[in-house]
Amino acid sequence: MAKIILFNKPYGVLSQFTPEGRWQGLKDYLAIPGVYAAGRLDADSEGLLILTDDGALQKRIADPQHKLAKTYWVQVEGEPDNAALDALRKGVDLGDCTTRPAKARRIAEPAALWPRNPPIRFRKAIPTSWLELTIAEGKNRQVRRMTAKVGYPTLRLIRASIGDWKLDGLQPGEWKALNG
Repeated sequence: MAKIILFNKPYGVLSQFTPEGRWQGLKDYLAIPGVYAAGRLDADSEGLLILTDDGALQKRIADPQHKLAKTYWVQVEGEPDNAALDALRKGVDLGDCTTRPAKARRIAEPAALWPRNPPIRFRKAIPTSWLELTIAEGKNRQVRRMTAKVGYPTLRLIRASIGDWKLDGLQPGEWKALNG
């Protein structure tokens, strides 16, 4: 039976066990031999990371050809209008590729949200707002690039779910094992 670990990756932690430079590695939080991250989250992104010892499952989660939906809570600078949301829903030309259509909607600040350490920058004259964005691919820094392209730079990025797996109240640095 496969080991499946749901981990709430904190800001400043890499999706690998070895630390690099100023970033921590997963070994600072998980001491489970033989599991590897299924996909990645950049060090400056937070939220759900799945680890497993099953190579086929790891590939199914990480490989965009399987179109496994990934949902993000995205705090952006400004208040996105309908045109920006429509652009995200149609697919965004990022220069090197055009993204697949995303599900995009404005949301209130997520109720289960934890404070980020360090906090995001705050600018009195520029409001921030939250989006829920669901994509079925995972190009390098895709969500950040998409929101910037439509005029609303990402300030904070949290992956809330991958397929049917969800954060479900895990706090940053916490993990739980599931039966595979």
